[in-house]
Amino acid sequence: MDYQYCIVGGGIVGLATALEIMSRDTKARIVLIEKEDGYGQHQTGHNSGVIHAGIYYQPGSLKAQLCRQGAIATKQFCTENGIPFESCGKLIVATSPLEMERMAALAQRAHRNEIAIEPISAARLSQIEPNVRGLGALLVPATGIVDYRRICLAMAERLKGLGATLRLGTRVTGITEDNAGVTVQTDSGDTLRAERLVACAGLQSDRIARLAGLVATHQVVPFRGEYYTLPASKAGIVRHLIYPVPDPELPFLGIHLTRMIDGRVTVGPNAVLGFAREGYDKGSVRLADVASMLTFPGFWKMARGNLRSGIEEFRNSIFRARYLEQCRKYCPSLTLADLGAPGAGIRAQAILQDGTMVHDFLFLNSPRMLHVCNAPSPAATSAMPIARMIVDKLTAN
Repeated sequence: MDYQYCIVGGGIVGLATALEIMSRDTKARIVLIEKEDGYGQHQTGHNSGVIHAGIYYQPGSLKAQLCRQGAIATKQFCTENGIPFESCGKLIVATSPLEMERMAALAQRAHRNEIAIEPISAARLSQIEPNVRGLGALLVPATGIVDYRRICLAMAERLKGLGATLRLGTRVTGITEDNAGVTVQTDSGDTLRAERLVACAGLQSDRIARLAGLVATHQVVPFRGEYYTLPASKAGIVRHLIYPVPDPELPFLGIHLTRMIDGRVTVGPNAVLGFAREGYDKGSVRLADVASMLTFPGFWKMARGNLRSGIEEFRNSIFRARYLEQCRKYCPSLTLADLGAPGAGIRAQAILQDGTMVHDFLFLNSPRMLHVCNAPSPAATSAMPIARMIVDKLTAN
């Protein structure tokens, strides 16, 4: 065998998985293959850069556990590698009586998840955040901000130092499994052999699984998270991250104000259906992505079940004034002129054939392969404990 392990995907989960393998066996022969020319170029590098505390997740759930562990591990990794981060805290702001009720339920969930919070009155809120208005808020002090691409680069450097082979700009074109191992073909024309393969392919996870001959009954549907950067004059508009109280009927957290580690403040993101899995410019369309989405029965079932919220998100995407109003509920001083440079990330939402959105982990495995088909948000925060779970699964086989 050329290698013991082949990792497909150079996002934070793929890199963390390779590091976890080498932390258990420093002599492991690993190759990591990434089709882009850099690490963390898609979901990892286009997210909001938040180190989540885990307040939203079902108490006792794997997501809650991994997020708590991941926040600690992420901050420790940053400290060890000289990567800037800041535990600036998050304020979840209620602007209506209904949101106050939802916020009380969220506080109970936080206590059950053993996450430190502090209730904030309306008067106290105006003192600590003069530009924010609300009936009350929850302060989550452990929430932080970081540049996840910096973490990816540090992980890659550590892997190189341990002797791993990292191949950028290399696309996997074929995967064949046999009793002894896995053969991987690439667009550079070469063929690699590994005892085991782990695919952490994110937005392409379903396609890589099918390429490997596995039966993937899910489909990745891209959801664009569109945001705007505030002008430099508004960089000090908030001291914390400012989030609305989430609607429990919706799968996304709502438009928020996010401080970035480089000093910027962004407004967003929303969650609007995308027409290209890797098209970050507004209006991006890739016909192959559209075709695979529209011919998947689960897409239409999901769309029917979320029609009203989907239309609302499209309206907010098209009309900036509607988009802005979502944020003006708690930050009324913002104007249309403040919505500066646009940007977007794309979330790989796995959809089942019955139209169900997958909000938990989804793995496909065979004797020699493990495909991570859904690593739910916040996967960047939770990447290191997710990697431990992946490697535990590998070594259990």
